[in-house]
Amino acid sequence: MTEILLHGFWRSSAAYRVRIALALKGLAYRQQPHDLIAGEQHSDAYAAIAPHHLVPALEYDGRVLIESPAILEWIDAKWPAPPLLPVDIDEAAIVRGMAALIACDIHPLNNLRVLNAVRGDFDATNPQVKAWIARWITQGFTALEILVARHGGRFAYGDTPTLADCYLVPQLDSAERYRVDLAPFPRICTVGEAARALPEVASARPELQEGAPDRA
Repeated sequence: MTEILLHGFWRSSAAYRVRIALALKGLAYRQQPHDLIAGEQHSDAYAAIAPHHLVPALEYDGRVLIESPAILEWIDAKWPAPPLLPVDIDEAAIVRGMAALIACDIHPLNNLRVLNAVRGDFDATNPQVKAWIARWITQGFTALEILVARHGGRFAYGDTPTLADCYLVPQLDSAERYRVDLAPFPRICTVGEAARALPEVASARPELQEGAPDRA
């Protein structure tokens, strides 16, 4: 099989999503880390690959794919088994909506470049930045908790992992990292722990990736 090369950063939630999906599909891949803290994503070499200077980017068969939602949909379409979206188009739309709630409404407001702008442009203190992060995670999780209660089973949607879990696990990690109060979200926590318990998901954890401090 043609090599899959994943450009990422060990702590990137978006790259984490892709690692989870690849692992759930049983796909082998090689990683190329880029230290976002050090600004390696702005190098000319990486800009030639990903002109938006963000991770993840995925190289396969001479093509470069960017943006985790597009990459995840491509992975699921190219390697359909096991599926990460329900076959029924209405159910698939619900899963996509759950994923988008995280990808569009929570994560972009809390990623590194936004947090740096909040600090640099508005002189926000660390407590203010943490409050900013908690605000958007809490607001998004409040809606997601209802959806998981309505549609979830063992996992975020039903009893098999879906794209919703690929998005949820990294966001749950981020919430815990910033000590967001998760007590109001028992269903999210339950399905999140079920997903984390899968060996495939566990193998994608940030601290196990090249570049992580524990691996230095």
